[in-house]
Amino acid sequence: MNKEKVKKKKRGRRPLPALAVSVALVTFLLYLPSLRNQFVNWDDDAYIYQNPSLSGLNARFLKWAFFAFYDANYHPLTWISHALDYAVWGLNPLGHHLTNNVLHAVNAALVVFIAAGLINAGKRKTGGPESFPSQRGVLVAATVSGLLFGVHPLHVESVAWVAERKDVLCALFFLLSILMYMKYARRGGPMWPPKEGQPHRVAPTQKDPGQAGMTNPGLRFLDKRYLLCLFFFVLALLSKPMAVTLPAVLLVLDWYPFERIRSLKTFRAAFVEKLPLFALGLAASVVAVLAQKSGRAIISTEVMPVPVRVAVAAEAIFSYLGKMVLPVNLIPFYPYPEGVSLLSPRYLLFVVLVIGVTAACLAAARKKKVWGAAWGYYLVTLLPVLGIIQAGFQSKADRYTYLPSLGPFLMIGLAAAWVYEKTMEGRRAVLMPAAASAAALLLVLMSYATVKQTGIWKNSITLWNYVIETKSEKSAVAYYHRGIAYFDLKLLDPAIGDYTRAIRMKPDYYEAYNNRGVSYEEKGQPDLAIEDYSTSIRLHPHFKVFGNRGNAYLTKGLRDKAEEDFRRAVLLNPQYDDGYNGLGMVSYLNGRYESALEDFNRAIGLNPKNSGALVNRGYVYLNKGERRLAGADFTEACLLGNRNGCSAARRLQAL
Repeated sequence: MNKEKVKKKKRGRRPLPALAVSVALVTFLLYLPSLRNQFVNWDDDAYIYQNPSLSGLNARFLKWAFFAFYDANYHPLTWISHALDYAVWGLNPLGHHLTNNVLHAVNAALVVFIAAGLINAGKRKTGGPESFPSQRGVLVAATVSGLLFGVHPLHVESVAWVAERKDVLCALFFLLSILMYMKYARRGGPMWPPKEGQPHRVAPTQKDPGQAGMTNPGLRFLDKRYLLCLFFFVLALLSKPMAVTLPAVLLVLDWYPFERIRSLKTFRAAFVEKLPLFALGLAASVVAVLAQKSGRAIISTEVMPVPVRVAVAAEAIFSYLGKMVLPVNLIPFYPYPEGVSLLSPRYLLFVVLVIGVTAACLAAARKKKVWGAAWGYYLVTLLPVLGIIQAGFQSKADRYTYLPSLGPFLMIGLAAAWVYEKTMEGRRAVLMPAAASAAALLLVLMSYATVKQTGIWKNSITLWNYVIETKSEKSAVAYYHRGIAYFDLKLLDPAIGDYTRAIRMKPDYYEAYNNRGVSYEEKGQPDLAIEDYSTSIRLHPHFKVFGNRGNAYLTKGLRDKAEEDFRRAVLLNPQYDDGYNGLGMVSYLNGRYESALEDFNRAIGLNPKNSGALVNRGYVYLNKGERRLAGADFTEACLLGNRNGCSAARRLQAL
């Protein structure tokens, strides 16, 4: 009898892994078109194809990944994943996109397991209406949740944009951490006082720390499931700081569906249990803020007052929900709105809605805790990206919904299970083909929208053309980045035109002034270049702009001014290899060969792939009569793609 029950139980579990694998496969196949996409010049450049630090997986790289704030970010595990891709694929974007696709497919499968586990936990804890799904209904809800997570076009930005590796990688470990906690809470968590009417559970023994009860709180920290939850949380934090919300999410799950929190006493115990996670989250938050400050990415409250941020955040909460239900007008960049007032009818309505929905969920908690848990998860996971601490000038972003969408998608999955259960009852069974057809049609339409959205990320020109066409009146950022794309294609006049449009829209756009200066210099107009560089420096004294102006001065033969700018550049950033290369050029032109050699050595020491410095050092060696060393530098520069190095190597061989 008992053996038969065990067999039936095992058979009932078999469909879930198969469904999870099927969801992952559908998700992966749907994103296959993204493998034809190129890198885009929005973070892909700084993160990957212009990032010299990815060139080698060695101690120096690991030190940089874990101890440097690069591009105002701290996510060392993400850097390691990019470096692994670089080691395998080089700069072939196909491989980098492939990794994102695989991670997203795995995440979709994990969502299936988590959704099923949470629904089953709710069924075990309640005997009321929330336990309605049969086992088949649970499978339907879990599958729908996983499919929505995998194929929804709102997630395209996180997957088709290589630089958003941090989203999918962080989510992988975030979801694994939740999965481990589910096992811990179900099998190894503290034993709470039972509800009235429920049988008392036997107090656990200390032989298995995983079964440690409230009388042995210290032992629960030794439970392997708890430790795995903590381990995956650390990996999630090292992938993207947005994972800091996990401890709060686990408290929400303790409230429902696990119902480990039923009083102030049990809340205190659950909170103490999460203290290691909260401590790690706090440390990660501090590091993240320091990283953002190091890149001057955080916007001051003088520029964006707190009431304005609250208003925009409230609007974003419901805007994201709207896009989950009806995914249209998805844009890679949503500019920050102008003229925002917390007291304006539009934004005041959203603030009232946030308060009202929260109050309604709390009021319904006695009978329907699932609504409060889903809403709580959604708000908690969105909190770090709602702009209360504003970084950058976007009001919202599709990628910010990657993890928060899990709550609403699970509710949609439950609704689908409810429809399934109702259509299976008696005479209503004839409606099942119609319901299944409607679901299939929705899946096809959503998949089509996802493939279409993926095409927007085909290359930089396609991406920014789309943004400009949809938000042309506020697309200074889009014109700026399209200008970069035109410059990379050697289309200098269109590039200058886009930089000029960006400056008209945003007169303090120092990056646009700098890039327009580079374009003028490329056209052989150093005077116009110097003028733009000077404006950029006045707005924001960046070390690279000093270096660019130094090069322009050098072109005009103004060596003293060039040397002054190069020195200011390396003073602002002692790791700026091109600054030392510039100083070496000034010394070389002034006949100070030993000083030039010292500067070129330093530039190459900072960046062994600085082909310009290699060529320049080669000429110093040549002037000193050291032809072998000169030839080695010219050849190395040539192998790095420097045409001047190739020409110099050929001339040297001909002598």
